Amino acid sequence: MERLPGFRDFYPEPLPHPDVWSADARQHIFDQWRRVARRYGFREYDGPPLEPLELFTAKSGEEIVGQLYNFSDKGQRAISLRPEMTPTLARMVAAHERSYKKPIKWFAVPQLFRYERQQKGRLREHFQLNADVIGEADPAADAELIALLIDILRSFNLGAEDFVIRLSSRNAWQAFFREGKGDSNREYEFYQTIDKLERDEPENSAKRLANLGFSLEQIRSFIAEAKPTVELQTILDNLSDRGLQSFVKIDYGVIRGLAYYTGVVFEAFDRKGEFRAIAGGGRYDNLISLLSGGKVNLPALGFGMGDVVLLEILKARHRLPRFQAGIDVFFLIEDEGLRHSSLGSIQQLREKGIAVDYPLTPGKHDKQFKRALELGASFAGKLERAPSGELIFSLKDLKTKEVRNCPAVQAAEMFGARKSDSNA
Repeated sequence: MERLPGFRDFYPEPLPHPDVWSADARQHIFDQWRRVARRYGFREYDGPPLEPLELFTAKSGEEIVGQLYNFSDKGQRAISLRPEMTPTLARMVAAHERSYKKPIKWFAVPQLFRYERQQKGRLREHFQLNADVIGEADPAADAELIALLIDILRSFNLGAEDFVIRLSSRNAWQAFFREGKGDSNREYEFYQTIDKLERDEPENSAKRLANLGFSLEQIRSFIAEAKPTVELQTILDNLSDRGLQSFVKIDYGVIRGLAYYTGVVFEAFDRKGEFRAIAGGGRYDNLISLLSGGKVNLPALGFGMGDVVLLEILKARHRLPRFQAGIDVFFLIEDEGLRHSSLGSIQQLREKGIAVDYPLTPGKHDKQFKRALELGASFAGKLERAPSGELIFSLKDLKTKEVRNCPAVQAAEMFGARKSDSNA
């Protein structure tokens, strides 16, 4: 029995072979995402993996249905596995926005699903960090979100030599299109053509643009000039004040579906150009109003960062830590007459937050000690009975080989002190 195409199994380290996915690496990514987002004052939220199909077609149109895992449930409701998190966020905020002070700064780590062709950096499921700011129209919110994105990537030991945030704006392209006397009925077609410039053959782009009243040279000149709008310059200045200017540049080649976004858009790319975009987002001031039927109208912006491309880059740049199964203590039970007492000590240690494992069944000392090494234990502990009849806890540091003893009732306290000494 094999897993479905485009889905993943996650194994604990050490991995059976290099082509399987690491549960430890995934947890490392999740931990960094959460740690940095909370440092910026973002609060975590979540929503259901199943949503009404209408939630996604209202945002993206009926054409998105071909990319979804959608079906009718037993109540004959049209539903879908979530392909993205932003519509869920918009629905949740519209329902209870009065209960929260603005701006709302929230993040989530959902698993998302899309039924589409698999390719490098894109599967049919992935985990994603979503970070959003709701209720603030000032470009300071855009700068704050971009700074968060930069610091998250920096937390993985990626630097300005590894990635760049490319900034663009719907407003800049709207002004360009209208100054060029473009047909307002074909504005979206124009944006779609610009969006495909880097992927399409130049002659095809030139032909499409000519049909829209523009030349490829005009477009390339506008992109190359990279003159920031007032809003983009405000964001650049804000990031410069933080010392983050080396991570960003103006790039009007970034479009990101301008039918959805309403202002600044941005994407994070690796400098070597070996991978898909690491992250992307922008301002979507109309979505909450759209999904609430006009009842709630709040400006909003956000970004998403998937785990698949990020993990590929961290592997390629050798920025993943070495993951080990390590536990704190492997508790040896060499005398089966002391098993009941050993279980009491093991429980005492675990209740103090100490990671402990032990042999579930009787075994020779050598076999038990080998198991301790296989599990990457820092210490080996055991109970011994002194000539006086008192139970003694013996703790051996498996790195220094130093052994310390104490009464069994003081095992947790001694381990805490010994661990502190070992880490000093």
